[in-house]
Amino acid sequence: MKEILREVGMIARALDSISNIEFKAFDLTKGQYLYLVRIVENPGIIQEKLAEMIKVDRTTAARAIQKLEINGFIEKKDDPSNQKIKKLFPTEKGLTVYPYIRRENDYSNRVALAGLTESDVEAIHNLLQKVRANVEKDWEFVKKGNKRIY
Repeated sequence: MKEILREVGMIARALDSISNIEFKAFDLTKGQYLYLVRIVENPGIIQEKLAEMIKVDRTTAARAIQKLEINGFIEKKDDPSNQKIKKLFPTEKGLTVYPYIRRENDYSNRVALAGLTESDVEAIHNLLQKVRANVEKDWEFVKKGNKRIY
């Protein structure tokens, strides 16, 4: 069997490393840009949904969100109907950095997909969505405290 997940992992780690280096200039550290992008694109999202979207546990998300808030990229606002719920919104600083992050993402996409046809790109996208859906089932299962049987 081909080691598909190793390839995907190497690609993800390389791109994450590049982003972490390039975004240091904005005081964004270790993956915080992922959270900021999702908050800008989904203003008012709650922490639990954000963690689910990025596929991290709540504690990891809470730490990243706290750092983004401390550094002025996002703010938490009370939900008018439920004071226990905090909604996440980008600040002006977060909105200012967002276009740069998007440009980096678009550039990385172009580099990664160079030499592929439009149908190649469509096929990879569709196949990766299926792979993600398969993995998400296990992620949900394990996240709830269950053990996978190998």
